[in-house]
Amino acid sequence: MFRNVEELINQCEKEQLPISEIMIQQEMVVHDRSREDIVAQMEKNLEVMERAVNRGIMEQVKSVSGLTGGDGKKLNEYIQLNETLSGHLMLDAVSKAMATNEVNAAMGTICATPTAGSAGVVPGTLFAVKEKLNPTHAQMINYLFTSGAFGFIIANNASISGAAGGCQAEVGSATGMAAAAIVEMAGGTPRQSSQAMAIALKNMLGLVCDPVAGLVEVPCVKRNAFGASNALVAADLALAGIESRIPCDEVIDAMYRIGETMPSMLRETGEGGLAATPTGKRYKEQIFGAMARQE
Repeated sequence: MFRNVEELINQCEKEQLPISEIMIQQEMVVHDRSREDIVAQMEKNLEVMERAVNRGIMEQVKSVSGLTGGDGKKLNEYIQLNETLSGHLMLDAVSKAMATNEVNAAMGTICATPTAGSAGVVPGTLFAVKEKLNPTHAQMINYLFTSGAFGFIIANNASISGAAGGCQAEVGSATGMAAAAIVEMAGGTPRQSSQAMAIALKNMLGLVCDPVAGLVEVPCVKRNAFGASNALVAADLALAGIESRIPCDEVIDAMYRIGETMPSMLRETGEGGLAATPTGKRYKEQIFGAMARQE
């Protein structure tokens, strides 16, 4: 059993096993289930993720509020038709991350990774990197176990809740989880995965949760986009041998402490940040004022 990142990495190095395998073994012990059951459950999660990604980039998905929808599809079409500035892989991950969150906003089925508001980063990067690395189906499942291992650590040592710790705890956590998983899929070491996690999360510290009209739409969808791009860059830095000067566990602790001191108006209440701008207030009035009048 591991409780923090250092314990996880030490266990991987001692047993000469990847993070994904250590996570599978822990899940078997914690839930008293067979390997087959644990892997089968994760396979179902993968299927849900793939359906959400495909729906979001192929269909004109729209939320009930009308605030979000169609941008994942729009970006996907842009990638196919243009020589992009950011490159195909990064924008493919971004389009798929946005697509997933647009499906969520449209009340579609997604897999919370680690939350619904941050559900685009892990699948967005996974299905983009899939085109680059050509992983086996088993490696794709392992990608989710690796990301889950870091999500487990964050949830038990800090927070994955925007209401408790701001968006750094949601999209920030998802970004670190994805970065670590990318590294393992690309052939990096467990310790490099931990470095990618630290680098990615460091660059999300202080990110507030300020949903316009209190809905998980604006700016959530586009924050998933930048979480996906951040994860890819962090993974490349780690694979290049670049390390975080601050250990991963200390970065997670710093996120927790920042969340504790963050004003409540910046923690999912919809009372500060972008939600408190004139335009943000106007959207709230348009959406909920119309609903009130209909009642």
